[in-house]
Amino acid sequence: MDRRPTPRGWALAAAGVVGMQAGIGLGSIDLVRVGLLLLALPVAALVAAFVVDATSGRRGLTVHREVRPDPVHAGQDAEVRVDIRATDRPGRARLAGLRFSEQAAVELSGGRSLRARVARGPDHATVRYPVHASQRGRWPLGPLVVTRTDMFGVVRSRTTLGTESHVAVWPAVVALPAPSDVLVGEPDRVALGARTPSTDDANLRDYREGDDLRRVHWTSSARRGTLLVRSDERAGMRPVTVLLDLPVRATATEWTISLAASMALAMLDSGHPVRLVAAGSTTAAPYVHARSGPEARAALLDLTLDLTPARTANDAEAAVLDATRRLDTSRTAGEIVLAVVGSMSSAGCGALAHLGDAGQGWAVVRADGRNAGGARDTQVTATALRRAGWRVAQVTTGEDPVTCWLRLLGSTR
Repeated sequence: MDRRPTPRGWALAAAGVVGMQAGIGLGSIDLVRVGLLLLALPVAALVAAFVVDATSGRRGLTVHREVRPDPVHAGQDAEVRVDIRATDRPGRARLAGLRFSEQAAVELSGGRSLRARVARGPDHATVRYPVHASQRGRWPLGPLVVTRTDMFGVVRSRTTLGTESHVAVWPAVVALPAPSDVLVGEPDRVALGARTPSTDDANLRDYREGDDLRRVHWTSSARRGTLLVRSDERAGMRPVTVLLDLPVRATATEWTISLAASMALAMLDSGHPVRLVAAGSTTAAPYVHARSGPEARAALLDLTLDLTPARTANDAEAAVLDATRRLDTSRTAGEIVLAVVGSMSSAGCGALAHLGDAGQGWAVVRADGRNAGGARDTQVTATALRRAGWRVAQVTTGEDPVTCWLRLLGSTR
């Protein structure tokens, strides 16, 4: 609780002190009395503010805050609505004389004061204002700050109502294309939790070398002039693990997270079970399935909220090594591993390359583009993964995610 005189209160107090001193100097009792009266008014109002607010300042008022959308993607706007309601007659009386303002993290306000619209009713008030999510993470919002001035306008009391809430800001993501000739289902049921498919679940895809000829759909093949095979969407999509490192530079980390999240969502939308694994994370992320609907996308994006950059380059690589070791023991046969990493040592390259032995390995190898030495290290890492049979694309931090993704899909083993 903050209580202090208003400019009017300070002016009255100053006038009272001057009046008293003048009355004493001139020997005028009336002038002294006027000075005392002017000084007593702000003092009495200040005492009353302490007594009244201490006993009934918050009772009878409830606060509810709602953010839409929540979570929000970085770079997008959201609207905050705060409803203040009076639950009794004293609460309605206090509500009528209150002024409202909100507190928000700089990642939501941009360091500027929030411009709110206030609508009032007999027993409620509504505060609306926009925020701009500038950075991924969880950012505090509130509590509501209320200001009240006494009937003479000489003392201002300021306090908070309600509790602090947090706005979840997901990384910025880009819709990436998913070519059917690359992201395909396998005839055997390799997906986690696969069920026996019905005939309605079957779709057709181009024939690939090694496919069972018994799955060829001859009627459609004759009509299209090319071999087509049946592929079950739910039971035949390979599981996908998206692995990302967390570099030291914050900008590189945000770009890496954004690209990895976009890749994970593209694979999820294609029907693959997907899990997102960040280097340094201590928990094993479960696979999510597209059939779960919007909850699956939210589950993937929620994993990115609390990720932070590595402290040093050595810490970043150690985290990648630890993540690859954990994945090596939990991977599924035929799994697709997508990695978004920077340059690594020979030990890191060997550990990562091993993940693709039982499935497919795709890697986006990132270069900061700030010095020639970093570009050479990136080239060495990319070459080592290609020799291990990985599909590799070399990119530069800050590149358009769609360009990076298409480069990866078009790369050769």
